[in-house]
Amino acid sequence: MPEKPNHSLKPARILRVVLGDQLNIGHSWFASVDPEVVYLMAELRSETDYAKHHIQKVVAFFTAMRCFAQQLETLGHRVVYIRIDDADNPGDFPSAIRKVARQLGVQEVSYQLPDEYRLDRALASSAEGETYQLTTADTEHFYTTRTELAEFFKGKKLFLMENFYRAMRRKHGVLMDGSEPATGQWNYDHDNRQKLPDSVAVPPAKRYLRDVSEVVEALEKSGVTTIGRIEPAAFIWPVTRAEALDLLEHFTEHLLPRFGAYQDALTTRDWSLFHSRLSFAMNVKLMGPREVVDHIEQRWRRDPEHAGIAQVEGFIRQILGWREYMRGIYWAKMPEYATLNFFEHDSALPDWFWTGNTKMRCLSHAINQSLDYAYAHHIQRLMVTGNFALLAGIHPDEVDAWYLGIYIDALEWVEITNTRGMSQFADGGIVGSKPYVSSANYIHKMGNYCAGCHYKPSEKTGASACPFNSLYWHFYARNREKLERNPRIGMMYRTWDKMQPEAREALLNHADSLLENLNAL
Repeated sequence: MPEKPNHSLKPARILRVVLGDQLNIGHSWFASVDPEVVYLMAELRSETDYAKHHIQKVVAFFTAMRCFAQQLETLGHRVVYIRIDDADNPGDFPSAIRKVARQLGVQEVSYQLPDEYRLDRALASSAEGETYQLTTADTEHFYTTRTELAEFFKGKKLFLMENFYRAMRRKHGVLMDGSEPATGQWNYDHDNRQKLPDSVAVPPAKRYLRDVSEVVEALEKSGVTTIGRIEPAAFIWPVTRAEALDLLEHFTEHLLPRFGAYQDALTTRDWSLFHSRLSFAMNVKLMGPREVVDHIEQRWRRDPEHAGIAQVEGFIRQILGWREYMRGIYWAKMPEYATLNFFEHDSALPDWFWTGNTKMRCLSHAINQSLDYAYAHHIQRLMVTGNFALLAGIHPDEVDAWYLGIYIDALEWVEITNTRGMSQFADGGIVGSKPYVSSANYIHKMGNYCAGCHYKPSEKTGASACPFNSLYWHFYARNREKLERNPRIGMMYRTWDKMQPEAREALLNHADSLLENLNAL
């Protein structure tokens, strides 16, 4: 195992800090071995405790970190590795950096720019009162710089992702034939909204079985509080670059041909469907977005019949479009973004968000799946759990904390912009042009959740009515002043105004009753 900090370590000139989401073996830092350079990696309570994380998320990070540290040592690099259960664990990055830097007598401490504002501030403060020089390096991971999106949209109020996405396609030559998009069309989103038919078989999820009992025991010994479930002897997530590349190949060959068509489907039949599940590996930088996009495009160019352009473009848009876009929004708008609450929502999450024990089958399934796998696909997050939270008036801070904690791929730079922005519209329209809300009709249309549910999607009021129906209209009614001038929402208010007064009153009264008893749903 990697060395632990102690006074017998040989002195060094440079200490380089590698965060848990900077596991990029292709980084220029690692191109050559220098005995005067020591790499610091640390499992710290500041990282386990800033949110209540899923046990599989913490285990995945620490296991991937330990594997990466071993890889560095195998290549000849010097590594100081602090484990979560070390008796002298410093607890946070500034303390760990100062401690190890003093032990080694370094002249310089360098770190790759963090992706989270919180860590950016913490690392920047780590040289205060010290004699060493503090320097930074790029992570060499993203297509864009931190400020590129802000510069692209300079002077604009609305940051339209589609405009940014097309500019990225042109700049990086992705799915382009000269100056025009391949096949002549930029976006195939309209083709990728199908319900999963019973006749379509879903391949079993690729699993990487690994015994992580040692990490789980270390977390328990250290008193780290987590949520969710885990099978320590059969951990399924990729935690090495080789496993990540294997998962990419598996996705390309077996799932990509139907990814786009069914990426929005809601079903109890399977937990991962045709989704790649590459987001954790990418977010800790075991693989880069450019190599993933290039791999998918090259496979399509070689054999366009294997997976159609709608599937390929839909997947690439998630990475070159949404992923880069959300990071750009984050750095353009933080730290103020984390305080935005456009609707002034102030309710707490129902208790069953932590257990899945609700009579609403869609929410029960999506939450229990999240507790079982630390994973749910984007429509489960946006149009099931997120939709409910927005309709129910949950405070964005509560929603952020839940999403940030429960999902294995959730880091603040990508979570908060998706949650507070796209899902909860708490930013008032920076990310999305309208709130993403729906009644039961959308959920019923996109999958089998409503079958066998305690509530009826066709009923709007009464004991068996689906809560989404009355909550939907209550949301629009209570936020009319904020929303009615939105050109994409006008039809909703025209429909509301045409209802009989007694029908409107019944919907509002029923929703009021639900809002007063969210834990009972």
